[in-house]
Order: sequence, then structure tokens, then C-alpha cells
Amino acid sequence: MGTNATARDDEAIRRQLERIVTGIRSKDITALAALYSPDVVSFDVEPPLQHVGVAAKLANWERAFAAFADVDYELCDLTVTVGGDVAFGHAFGRLHGTLRNGMVTHGMWVRATFCLVRTEGTWLIAHDQASVPFDIATGRGVTDLVP
Repeated sequence: MGTNATARDDEAIRRQLERIVTGIRSKDITALAALYSPDVVSFDVEPPLQHVGVAAKLANWERAFAAFADVDYELCDLTVTVGGDVAFGHAFGRLHGTLRNGMVTHGMWVRATFCLVRTEGTWLIAHDQASVPFDIATGRGVTDLVP
């Protein structure tokens, strides 16, 4: 794969991941569904340890959307690596907004990893992971870090 093809793939993946941001901000489950492979495996910050399949991933988003009157999402410092029909990216992500009870939450920055596969010419998320660093001494998540 030449440099131009890699650059085009990098841009296509970045556009696809930007659609996550747009889909979350608009609480658009249908738009989000189009971004994931049917058998996506997600290691999200919420239990259980894994969410398997697009229905489970979308149910997780629906639970998050139910908590928010207005929701916002940011991705920063995205890095993408492409190799043929597979790619991965990592970034920092933050979900925040106004909860249904009126409380404004600034959320927390998490480490986000995306693994994608090219399926019929479209990059789909086959795996994602959101993680929070933890303090070894206390065993508790460290949620006040900023990229």
C-alpha cells in the first residue's frame, strides 16, 4: 500500500471516528450503529467486563444517553496506524454534559483505543476500549487527569 493510500485510509478512519463524536452529541443511535462491526467487542468503563455485539454496544450508549439531558463528547490527541485492512487508533476521550437532574458534569478523560477493519470498503470499529488509570495503593480509579 502506497503513501497516498495510507493517507486516504488515515483520513477515512479519522472521519469515521469523528462520526462517533457527532453521533454521541446528537444521541443518534442509528448513526452510531453504522460505525461498528456487527460482532464488535467493547471494553467500556461500565460493567460488565465486555459488551459483545453491536446491540450490546448500543444498549450501553442508550443507558448513557438516558442519564443526560444534554451530552457532549470530545476526542483529542488521536493517533491512527493503518496496515492493510486493519487499523488501530488511540486517543483521549471525555463524555460530559448536563444530567437529567440538572447537574452539570465535566466528566473525566479516559484512554480510548479503537481497532478497525475495512469491510466492503468501509472502516468499521471491531473493538474499542475505554480505560481509567488507577492508583495501585488504593485500587481506585484516578479520574482527575487531563491530557
